[in-house]
Amino acid sequence: MTWVPCRLSHVLVEEHNDSQAIFLSEINGPRRLAIVIGAMEAAAINRAAKGESFARPLTHDLIVKLIEATGRRCTAVRIISFKDGTYFAELLLEDSSGVVTAIDCRPSDAIGVLARLNGVPLDIASEVFEATDG
Repeated sequence: MTWVPCRLSHVLVEEHNDSQAIFLSEINGPRRLAIVIGAMEAAAINRAAKGESFARPLTHDLIVKLIEATGRRCTAVRIISFKDGTYFAELLLEDSSGVVTAIDCRPSDAIGVLARLNGVPLDIASEVFEATDG
């Protein structure tokens, strides 16, 4: 599988719509994906991307704390496939001995975690761009 380095480029939050979107853009090229997500997930990602915090931890904050508390670090966030209109993602977690485990997750959760971590790469499988005409 060929990985394309990407970034979270935009979060579309429309207050009067239940479906929101995140836009992931290729770093060294013109391709872009729009992934429709829920309103709560979009709001959480948008606030994290802007550096805003909440008085109490949200689900993505909890995930980051769990990763850290178990002695692991997130080494990459990946959008791995697109099947039947659904995107699939994974978090790559590395333990202290260098063993990497791929954790299956929804793209909105993967990007929610990514928005709270510094320096973690976002990679999208080239096949995903091909399948979606990204």
